[in-house]
Amino acid sequence: MMDLRTVLFLALVCIHVQEMAADTNDRDCENFEVMLKAPNFVADAALKALTRDWGNLPNSWTGVDPCGSRWEGVTCSDSRVITITLSSMNLTGELTGDLASLSELEILDLSSNKGLTGSLPSNIGQLSKLTTLILYNCDFSGSIPDSVGSLKQLVHLSLYSNRFIGPVPASIGDLKNLYWLDLSNNQLTGSIPVSNGTAPGLDLLVKTKHFHFGMNQLSGPIPPGLFRPDMVLIHVLFDNNNLTGSIPSTLGLVKTLETVRFDRNQLSGPLPTNLNNLTNCNELVLSNNAFTDFIPDLTGMNNLNRLDMSNNSFSPSDGIPPWFSTLQSLTTVMMERTELEGELPAKFFSFPQLETVVMRNNRLNGTLEFGNSYSRQLQLIDLHNNSIESVKVSAGYKFTLMLADNPFCRGIGANLPYCSNQEQPGSMDTSPELCVPLPCSSDQISSPKCKCAFPYTGTFILRAPSFSLLGGQIHIAKLKLSLEQTLPNLALPVDSVLLTDAYEDNHGYLNMPLAIFPSRQNHFNRTGMFSLAFVLSNQTYKPPEEFGPYIFIANSYTHFGGKKNSSRTGLIVGAAVGCSLLFLLLLSAAGYAYRQKKRVEKAKHQGNPFESWDSHGVGGDIPALKGARFFTFEELQICTNNFSEGNSIGSGGYGKVYKGFLADGQIIAIKRSQEGSLQGSREFKNEIELLSRVHHKNLVNLVGFCFDQGEQMLVYEFIPNGTLMDCLSGNLILSQEGLGFSWIGNEE
Repeated sequence: MMDLRTVLFLALVCIHVQEMAADTNDRDCENFEVMLKAPNFVADAALKALTRDWGNLPNSWTGVDPCGSRWEGVTCSDSRVITITLSSMNLTGELTGDLASLSELEILDLSSNKGLTGSLPSNIGQLSKLTTLILYNCDFSGSIPDSVGSLKQLVHLSLYSNRFIGPVPASIGDLKNLYWLDLSNNQLTGSIPVSNGTAPGLDLLVKTKHFHFGMNQLSGPIPPGLFRPDMVLIHVLFDNNNLTGSIPSTLGLVKTLETVRFDRNQLSGPLPTNLNNLTNCNELVLSNNAFTDFIPDLTGMNNLNRLDMSNNSFSPSDGIPPWFSTLQSLTTVMMERTELEGELPAKFFSFPQLETVVMRNNRLNGTLEFGNSYSRQLQLIDLHNNSIESVKVSAGYKFTLMLADNPFCRGIGANLPYCSNQEQPGSMDTSPELCVPLPCSSDQISSPKCKCAFPYTGTFILRAPSFSLLGGQIHIAKLKLSLEQTLPNLALPVDSVLLTDAYEDNHGYLNMPLAIFPSRQNHFNRTGMFSLAFVLSNQTYKPPEEFGPYIFIANSYTHFGGKKNSSRTGLIVGAAVGCSLLFLLLLSAAGYAYRQKKRVEKAKHQGNPFESWDSHGVGGDIPALKGARFFTFEELQICTNNFSEGNSIGSGGYGKVYKGFLADGQIIAIKRSQEGSLQGSREFKNEIELLSRVHHKNLVNLVGFCFDQGEQMLVYEFIPNGTLMDCLSGNLILSQEGLGFSWIGNEE
């Protein structure tokens, strides 16, 4: 038997070895060394030969162990890197082919880093577990590799605003799980790919809800086979391209569509007569083409908010189409230069939500009358250059009326204000709250609550809003309120937001400069900024419906330490070194004593984390648990992306099960009881006590529970091999390293 000294020696050796062991899998560690080289990065000589430079990395990216060293922007599970989120970091460099070595990677978000250049490596398709690829607003170039079609688990693909060239890869049609597809604002050329029996195409994406292809150089006709009745598309954006031919009638088969943009192309011919099948459509924008024949009957499109068919070659209408007066949900009507002829009925202006009407350069005639029941939301009526002969408008109207170059204004109305050449209303913004803005330093901004801070800034781009800039002031205030309520509810450190100088660009997009201010301090830390950036880049934040599809183009954020004081000179620093060293020694001693005290308190709390449990109420005494811990509702809300559908992995009579990631990288499964399935406090306590004590190699261990804010949730270890039903039904191919059911597949 070993003596006590030997036992103590071996124990110390084990502890030392454990402290030296790296937390990151060797393959991932090697790959990060290959991909990245921070300043003063030290690596083996063999790895140095493969190292590539990325500039402006977070300060925490030191050493060779991303998981063990807790590199900011990196999440690990079982010592493997599963997420990299580094939006708005001003990174520089290129993606290398060694990225493919991160075989467990699920999320890659490098958005808004304009210093990232070069092409996408062709072996990116080897990232077989990737679900989210967000590379928008960078400076990548070259063609999009066909291998992107091998990312079978991909749900979100956003390459907006780069310099990609060449055709849209037909292999994207193989991405059966794709929900969001955004290739807008590049230099893509060629035709729209559809399947042909031997090659895939976009028509196979029956689960995809977003087709965003605007601001490219796509050409040729729109293939009729692009649209199918089993699709669930809600956004189809092909604006600002070089498409020719007509819009196929198959578009009318996709009845889930909410936003359709084919404006600013070279399309021609008559519009399909079945457009009114799109009864869920909110925005229909077909302007700046060469469409002919008559404007089709849109009766039945009762959800239509924005209609824009301006600048086409339609045949002159025989009077105002009667269906105009049936679209009661209209907020914005843009029909400039569309050969409209006749007298506008007063009823048209009474639509309760109507804000903007632009029908300049047409053949409208007769009397313009608004009556007393016109919409109180009206902001602008622009009927410049028509044939209107008389006007009846009540005194005290508050909207902008523009009638220059009509016969009425060349006669008796010549001196009236609405007969002059007025400028349309300008930009919009949100004003500070009831406080006096503070004078801030040149690199800080005063928030709406009049606090100087370093906000996270960028441009909120609306690609198909239901309103126009001219009538949007009330909507801007609504967006501000939505952001200020939603972002803190997602456990983000946001205090307030400021929207300034909104404007419409040459592509018909509404641009809103946005500043998001931090809470509790005057700057975001990296963790808070990464979380905020990802909520906006992966579309977790949903604005009110009238804002339509958006994208947030962020500016680089470098103010993690707040404002630095650079006024000290080297002389002062040198004179202070001696005192500083002495002070640091004393501070270290005090800090050590404080940390030791906190460790004792933490250990005591971890041993009894339920001091707040109501031991005198219906819940009974504090639960006696073995190994399980208590989670707050906010903790589980963060690690499941606010219990998003993308994290849902199952459901039953009790409620839903969500996949989540703890801060230490552990993957968990969260069983959340729904209303009607909640137990009493005593029953819930008994259940967690029992589950915490049961341990067996074939049972999933209980990690913890949540009994907070009226919620009852159980947190288990996540087992990645599917369900028992999957195994029994043969949906999973299991090896002996899997669940180990050797009898599966044996004949009876």
